[in-house]
Amino acid sequence: MEIAKLAFLETYTLNDNGGVMGAILVTDAETKPLEFRVTAPIKPTSFQKTLYGDVLLEHILVELISVPLLNAVNEQIDLIIVKDPLFLGANQKQGIRVVRLLADEKQKSISNTALEALNTPMNGAAKGFIETSKKFAEELKGIKTSLEKISESRNLSEPFERLKAACEQVQLQRTND
Repeated sequence: MEIAKLAFLETYTLNDNGGVMGAILVTDAETKPLEFRVTAPIKPTSFQKTLYGDVLLEHILVELISVPLLNAVNEQIDLIIVKDPLFLGANQKQGIRVVRLLADEKQKSISNTALEALNTPMNGAAKGFIETSKKFAEELKGIKTSLEKISESRNLSEPFERLKAACEQVQLQRTND
């Protein structure tokens, strides 16, 4: 699988129960930014918390963050990289493959997923791992090869740090306006 454009999808929890924002950073294969999008803060009501129960966070991440952000981007994305396992639910909602980046295989989701080791260091660990829905397990080896090539010159975790800093700046601008 040739990867020309990556998307890094993440959430940012606001202080003082201000909710959660979602953000996506689309980059080229060198992780240079091409497009950035962020959601407005999502703050579920106590009634929504009651109705959704344990599935509330997954609903927020998949239906209210990932799907709208992916529909809003203008760039053609080849692969979406996430850190939160709940974002893997987006694999069922759209056509671009979603993989989760892990530093330790013990962090693997207990859900129906497939895991591959990356032959590249990650966050101080000797190697990292990628995970996706079991339904797309056959695609994981090709994705692994492409990501290993990219990670020879780029840290695949670093764009998540940029996303967090960008969300902090967006929130700061919102509170100062």
